Amino acid sequence: MPEVAYPQTSNLSLRRRQLGYAVFIALIVSGAVFVATHLVTDLRPVKEGSFLPYVLLGTALLIALGFEFVNGFHDTSNAVATVIYTNSLDPHLAVIWSGLWNFLGVLVSTGAVAFGILQLLPVELILQVGQSSGFAMVFALLIAAIVWNLGTWYFGLPSSSSHTLVGSIIGVGLANQLMQGPSGTSGVDWNQALGVGKALLFSPLVGFLLSALLLVALKAIVRVPKLYEAPQGDAPPPFWIRALLILTCTGVSFAHGSNDGQKGMGLIMLILIGTVPTAYALNKAVTPAETQTFITLAHEASAALANYTNGHAPSANPRKDVEAYIQTHRMTAGTVPALKQLTDRIADEVDQSGIANVPQNLVDNVRNNMYLAAEAIQLMEQSKAVAFSAEDQGAIDAYRKAMDHATKFIPIWVKVAVAMALGLGTMVGWKRIVVTVGEKIGKQHLSYGQGAAAESVAMLTIGAADVWGLPVSTTHVLASGVAGTMTANGSGLQRSTVRNLVLAWVLTLPASITLAAVLYWAFHRVF
Repeated sequence: MPEVAYPQTSNLSLRRRQLGYAVFIALIVSGAVFVATHLVTDLRPVKEGSFLPYVLLGTALLIALGFEFVNGFHDTSNAVATVIYTNSLDPHLAVIWSGLWNFLGVLVSTGAVAFGILQLLPVELILQVGQSSGFAMVFALLIAAIVWNLGTWYFGLPSSSSHTLVGSIIGVGLANQLMQGPSGTSGVDWNQALGVGKALLFSPLVGFLLSALLLVALKAIVRVPKLYEAPQGDAPPPFWIRALLILTCTGVSFAHGSNDGQKGMGLIMLILIGTVPTAYALNKAVTPAETQTFITLAHEASAALANYTNGHAPSANPRKDVEAYIQTHRMTAGTVPALKQLTDRIADEVDQSGIANVPQNLVDNVRNNMYLAAEAIQLMEQSKAVAFSAEDQGAIDAYRKAMDHATKFIPIWVKVAVAMALGLGTMVGWKRIVVTVGEKIGKQHLSYGQGAAAESVAMLTIGAADVWGLPVSTTHVLASGVAGTMTANGSGLQRSTVRNLVLAWVLTLPASITLAAVLYWAFHRVF
C-alpha cells in the first residue's frame, strides 16, 4: 500500500499552521504555569519529614501524564483520520484542532468515569494507597498500560487504551490476591468489572451496526452522489460536506477528552492521596455551610439505618466489618449496625474540625471511613440487600452523595494537566494509526459519507457513555464504525488488517493483565 499523499502546503496554509501552533503553544505554556502555581499552593501547608513523598509524587505524576500523552497520539488519531483522508483539513491543522477539543473535553468532564474505573481495584489497596502496596499498584498500572499502548502504536494497530487500563487493574487485583493468600484480602471487584466489560464489548458492535445503518439511511435520504465518492486528488470536498466532517471530528475529539481523559485523572488522584494526603485526601473546597449540611445528613442517615439494625449488638470494630462486607459482598446481621456506627463516627470526626480542616494525622483515617461507608451504601443499593423505605433510602442516598463530594473530587489543575498531556499527544505520532483507519480497513478509499457516518456514531456513543459514567474505547467504536460503513457500502474489508485488529483487541486484556501482575509483584518487593 503506497504511503498516503498529504496535500501540498501553500503559503496561506503554512501561515495558518504556524498561527495554530503559536496559539496551541501559548495555551500549553499558560496551562503549565497554572498547574505549577496551584500545585505549589496546595503543597505549601503540607509538612513532610523528608523529600521522599515529593520525589514519589513527581515521578508518579510524570508517568501518569505520560500515559495520557500516549493515549493522545494512540487513540485521538482515530478522530482525525476521516478529515485527513477526505482532504477536509490539512493534517497538521487537524491534529491541532483535535488536540484543542480534547483539551476542552477534559476540562468539562464530570469525573464519573474516573472513579467508576477505580472501583475495579481491591478495596484494601485504595485504603492503603500511601503505603508500599499502593505505590506498587499505581506504578504497575501506569507502566503496563504505557508499554502495551506503545507496542500496538508501533505496529499501527488501533488498540484500546481503555481495555489496556482495565486489564492492568485486573492484573494488579489478581496479583494482590495471589500474593496475600487466604488472608481475607480482596482481588478484583468482578461485578464492577462485568459492567465495564459490557461497555467495552458492546461499544464496537454498536459502532459497526449503527454506522452501517446510518450510511444506508444517508444514501436513501441524501441523494448527492458526491457525498459517497472518494476524494479526487488533493481537492477538498464541497463546503457543506467539509463542515459536516469537521463537525464530527470535533465531536469525537471532545467526547474522547471527556471520557478517556478521566482515566488518567482517577489515577492521578490516587497518587495525590497516597503521597500528600493532607492536601488531597479530602476536598478542601467544601465550605463551612456544606460541612454543617454534611453533619445533618449523616445524623439523618444514622437514624434511617437504625430502623434496620434489628436490635443487633454494636460492633467491636465497625470499620473492619464494613470493609469485610465490601470485600466479600456478603451481608451479615451485623453489617447494617456496623455501617450505622461508622456513620456516627464520621459525623463526630467532621463535627470536631470540619471537612476542609481535618488535622494532618487524622485526614487519612477520616477519608477512608467516608470511602468505606459510601461504597457499602452503593453496594447495598445495587444488590438491594436491604429493603429500605423510600424516605430512608432518600436520607441514606443523600448522605452517600455528600461523602462522594468530600472524597471523589478532581482539582481543576489536575484536569488542566491531563488536558495538556492529551492535547500534546494528539499532535505527535498520529500518522501510523491514521493510515490504518483511512487506508487499511476497507479495500477502497474512505468516502465523505463513510467518514461522516462513522464519526457521528462514535461521537454520540462516547458522549452517551460519558453521561452514564462508563469507559468505552474511542478506538474500537470508530474503527468498527469505519468497518461497518465499508461493509454497508459493499467496499469490502482487508482481511489481514481486520485480523490484526481483532487479534490486538483480543490480546490486550490477557497481555495487560499479565504485564501488570508481574510489575506489581516486582514493584511490591522494591517498595
